[in-house]
Amino acid sequence: MSMPFYVAPEQFMQDRADFARQGIARGRSVVVMSYAGGILFATHNPSRALHKVSEIYDRIAFAAVGKYHEFESLRVAGIRYADLRGYTYDRADVNVRGLATSYARTLATVFTQEAKPFEVELVVAEVAQDVAHDQIYRLSFDGSLTETPGYVVIGGDAEQRTDHLASSWSPDAALPAALRGALAALAVGADHDTPPTGELEVAVLGRSGPRRAFRRLAEADLAGALDPAGGEQP
Repeated sequence: MSMPFYVAPEQFMQDRADFARQGIARGRSVVVMSYAGGILFATHNPSRALHKVSEIYDRIAFAAVGKYHEFESLRVAGIRYADLRGYTYDRADVNVRGLATSYARTLATVFTQEAKPFEVELVVAEVAQDVAHDQIYRLSFDGSLTETPGYVVIGGDAEQRTDHLASSWSPDAALPAALRGALAALAVGADHDTPPTGELEVAVLGRSGPRRAFRRLAEADLAGALDPAGGEQP
């Protein structure tokens, strides 16, 4: 009778974490940052159908890197969570902190109990009336949850790009300046300066306006915002 192969629990968890990190590092980075007019999400994504940035609820949005089918299932679960809570109680009772906590529980359960951990990293954000009260949460594959005021980068070479944003980010920036800052961060360590506007996925959570704050920026919007001859927009 053969003996079962023993692996120390510490080594088992380390191997799972290394596996998940390798999958996430292969994904293109997503930059999420507050600016004067709201919260900006930007990434290089040539696909027009497989979005990495999506609306969750009125003033809440979601961004992800890693395995598409895994973060897509989490996105759908997040929408169901928000819709059910809003329907059961009130739309004002839906907040990003509760959503982030729900995601953290799911990711931690999969990491410790399932055959394979999720190869994903997430950001969920809720826009407020001013930059100081915006909420941006980063979630790792193991359920680790971190609030990151101001800005965050996930996926790819996130550490270098975060360092770049640290030296350039301003809470008072208008949308064109914030967009240029996000694209400059995405270009750090890449083999290109800025991808064509048709290969960018950019969305914002607007600080003012109607109940639904999420808006995708079309290619024409991006071209206008990046045109040095154009004026600053909020």
